[in-house]
Amino acid sequence: MKLIIQIPCLNEAETLAIALSALPRQVPGFSSVEWLVIDDGSSDNTAEIARANGVDHVVRHPKNRGLAKAFMTGIEACLSHGADVIVNTDADDQYNAADIPALVAPILEHRADLVIGARPISAIEHFSPVKKLLQKLGSWVVRVASKTDVPDAPSGFRAMSRAAAQHMMVFNNYTYTLETIIQAGQKNMAIVSVPIRVNKDLRPSRLVRSIPSYIRRSIVTIVRIFVIYRPFLFFGVIGSVLFAAGFLIGMRFLWHYLAGFGEGRIQSLILAAVLLGIGFQTILVAFVADLLAANRKLLEDIRFKSSNFPSAGAPHLSNKSLPESKASNQP
Repeated sequence: MKLIIQIPCLNEAETLAIALSALPRQVPGFSSVEWLVIDDGSSDNTAEIARANGVDHVVRHPKNRGLAKAFMTGIEACLSHGADVIVNTDADDQYNAADIPALVAPILEHRADLVIGARPISAIEHFSPVKKLLQKLGSWVVRVASKTDVPDAPSGFRAMSRAAAQHMMVFNNYTYTLETIIQAGQKNMAIVSVPIRVNKDLRPSRLVRSIPSYIRRSIVTIVRIFVIYRPFLFFGVIGSVLFAAGFLIGMRFLWHYLAGFGEGRIQSLILAAVLLGIGFQTILVAFVADLLAANRKLLEDIRFKSSNFPSAGAPHLSNKSLPESKASNQP
């Protein structure tokens, strides 16, 4: 079996060598272990450092496309290179690479399709209270949307089987962590969390440029998750609340009208009619959105089946992100 460890990078020249030095070349249960770096349009010499430190495969984006796109490019490249299991980690050496054997063990034991490394969030000193709160909130949202029990959904230290990787399709441009777990939960994949250790902070987080920005992006991500993966629940709750409010206001007007005190309360009647109309239309939107979600699931299944039976001569990777192996860089 082949294990490929992928690392999405953006201007990681200062920390990449440190992260690579800790990666294993041998992991129990695998005949080969390879490394793959995704250079997401770096302006420094990240790719050169990757090659100099023995990285087997380098995939380069001509311009920065974001962490989620880099993650998916890496998944496609790993599948193209024949990976049976894929481990994703960070270039800032946040996660302890010595925990990789524990991370892949549930997959080797056929207990899991996707394994998430659970960090000790409360004990991480360089996480602010706001970030810790949002991490826990994001994990709760994922548990509700995916019907799984993942304690640390935002963790990027994870392992996945080849079949699980073939099912992945990330719509979010900001991050892949929450969305991939929800997809796995909706497809009834076995998801396991294992406790992992973290290393000291080498640099500030690229995703958390400021607390207000992180809060705004996190809220948008959470809302999009519900809209995409639980559309009936999202629109149904909103529509039901509006319809219920209109109904109660209408009943209040009717009670006053029948009691002979309806004069001068026409505003309540208008408000009730507006809320009832908007609520009813929103509930209809919930049904339409649910049908679109079902259609998306069918398209994902078609994509998965076609990936297992590629047409003759069809490339595995986009021509915009061609992989470079160590051999291709030799004179």
